[in-house]
Formats: sequence, C-alpha cells, structure tokens
Amino acid sequence: MTAYVALLRAVNVAGTGKLPMADLKRMGEECGFGQVRTFIASGNLLFTSDESERQVQDRIAAKVAAFFGRDVPVFVRSGQEMAELAARNPFSDENGSRVVAYVIDQTPTQAMLDEARHVNDERMALGPRALYIAYGEGMGSSKLALPVFAMGTARNMNSVGKIAALLSEMA
Repeated sequence: MTAYVALLRAVNVAGTGKLPMADLKRMGEECGFGQVRTFIASGNLLFTSDESERQVQDRIAAKVAAFFGRDVPVFVRSGQEMAELAARNPFSDENGSRVVAYVIDQTPTQAMLDEARHVNDERMALGPRALYIAYGEGMGSSKLALPVFAMGTARNMNSVGKIAALLSEMA
C-alpha cells in the first residue's frame, strides 16, 4: 500500500474553482482509496492505494473533471517523493511560506529556468519533478513569469513538509 497525495491545480484559489474539501474527500472514497483525508482547502487529497501513480491520477482526475465539467490538472506524488521534495529544498534558509515547490509531471530542465522573465529577488532551482522558487519579499509583489507555470501547481514549503509528515503516518 502506497501513501499518495493528489495536488489539484487552481482549486479554491482566488475563486477559480471552488471544491469543498468534503466533496474532494468523497471523490477519493468513491475511487476506493484508503485512509482518505484532505489537507487545507487548496486541493490536497491524501490517501493510500495499491494502484500505480498513473492509475490513481487518472481516477481522481476523472472524478474532479466530472465535478467541474472540465479537466483540472492533478499531480500525484507518493509519500516518499514528498519527503524527498521537502528534504531537497535548496532554500531552507528562507521562510517556508515564501518558498514554493512548483510540481510538474516531467523532469525539470535548466532551459525552463532560463525562460524566466521579470526576475527581481527571486531565486530558482531544479528539484525532483519540481522547480523550487524562493520569493524573497513574497509572492504577492513578484512579477516573475515562467512558461512552466502553465504546466503545474505550487505548494509552499510549509505545506510540502506537513503533507510529507502526514503521508509518512499513513504508510
């Protein structure tokens, strides 16, 4: 049995896609996942399953798409992967609320970082199927633009660490 998290993109953020966490939990239960729970109201579904990452990703994505009437990107990581994402944070000297792991479904490349525009005091690094971005003065004032932003979803490092801890308890 593997502990997983499904990270939904743009759910319950700035009014772009309201999904009550009770409904998200119900979707996970309907998929037949075990130990289903949510973490904060930003589209994080934690659960266990014997299925592969791709299988659980497809199952939850279908449920979410049926709810919204359109596709919503879903990114799945195992507990081990979330622990690695937290441990490899190259900006651990920064406030965890100002550093994000931008999760994508491919191996990141230096070319992705080279496409950055409007860089001010942000720092960026490659991670495991993710980019790390330290926002210095904060995301609210940042004008950073990266084409890869359209390919994934971000979670701050405080959330990454907490999700990793919760998943380790489920394994």
